[in-house]
Amino acid sequence: FNDTATTEIYTRSIVGSVRCVQETVSTQSTWGQLIMQKIFSKRTFSKYILAIDQGTTSSRAVLFNSECKIVDLQQKEHKQITLQPGWVEHNPLEIFGSVTNCISQLLDRVGKTKQIKPNDIACIGVTNQRETTVAWSRKTGLPLHNAIVWLDTRTSGLASQLSSLHNCDPNYFKKTCGLPIHPYFSGLKMRWLIENSPDVKEAAKKGDLCLGTIDSWLIYNLTGGQVHATDVTNASRTMLMDLKSLKWDQSICNEFHVSPSFLPKIHSSSQLFGNVSSKFTNISGLPITGVIGDQQAACLGHLLQQGEAKCTYGTGCFVLLNTGKQIVQSANGMLTTLCYQLGENEAPYYALEGSVEMGGASLLWAKKNLRLFEDYDESVSYTHLRAHETSLHLVCRLLLEKKK
Repeated sequence: FNDTATTEIYTRSIVGSVRCVQETVSTQSTWGQLIMQKIFSKRTFSKYILAIDQGTTSSRAVLFNSECKIVDLQQKEHKQITLQPGWVEHNPLEIFGSVTNCISQLLDRVGKTKQIKPNDIACIGVTNQRETTVAWSRKTGLPLHNAIVWLDTRTSGLASQLSSLHNCDPNYFKKTCGLPIHPYFSGLKMRWLIENSPDVKEAAKKGDLCLGTIDSWLIYNLTGGQVHATDVTNASRTMLMDLKSLKWDQSICNEFHVSPSFLPKIHSSSQLFGNVSSKFTNISGLPITGVIGDQQAACLGHLLQQGEAKCTYGTGCFVLLNTGKQIVQSANGMLTTLCYQLGENEAPYYALEGSVEMGGASLLWAKKNLRLFEDYDESVSYTHLRAHETSLHLVCRLLLEKKK
């Protein structure tokens, strides 16, 4: 891949689709060649891979050929629900609807223009916005509350409360899960939903509650409610998974008031998760073979070796450093997280991560709230201005604090 803005966007999708294809094309390893043969021999005419990239502001369906080149794509934005300052929600039904809509439009178009049929597709992969949390009924499959987005800060009070129980140490669980006690992560969002949403609380009492990140919500719906699963990278962003065992940690779950029975089964990033339900006729029966969080997918897309790092500029900005098979605890505020696990019997790889929540979202704020420009391309002009030529300075943090 060339390191350009365009390919960076699609890198996340391609690796989320079928990581084993990336392994084959990039390294030509014996293991990769065997996986390639296994995938494409199952369907005699299979030449393509369908990727789902579900992001913070939009969903994408991207079709790749067996050489990992983009054939076509479809994208659809979804609403940002801000009920009060610091709260950001998504409608889970709109999220899933945007995904299926993108898939339908994409396959319809390539069918007409390129004569590509559904049975030409080998498998599906999913990459997703991380930490965003969904609660739904196991019985009906319907959401019980809007999804709480990773940017949401409503659990700040819960974070302080939990930290105070452990000598005000925000890193109390860090040796186990790699993450500090912070509203950013899914565990506190799950606890908030159980304690504050009547429908979620009732479902929890009846044992009818499913909790998960966006990937598990998509998998559950695509498989017709047959599979409640996630991968190690997404699970590592909840604060509830032990980095060594790659299992839900019962003691941490107890502290967060989240029963492991509500949570999805943890898989590796590259294995069979399930098959698409027959009710989705255009992709019925297709296997879902790759699932990975968006930032980790970008690491694989750039083929990061141990000691190498990447920075992704999107809604936020994220630097990830591949630390190999070693769990490294940072003394400088970096997060310890899963980088990937490429097969259920393969060793996990870990990473250090530095996150900036407001990246591209700052441009969105400047466009919609300050109305500094109508098109994002216009924002480039501000980078050419010298300090003495303008008195305009965007200090988002100070403005937000002043607004509070």
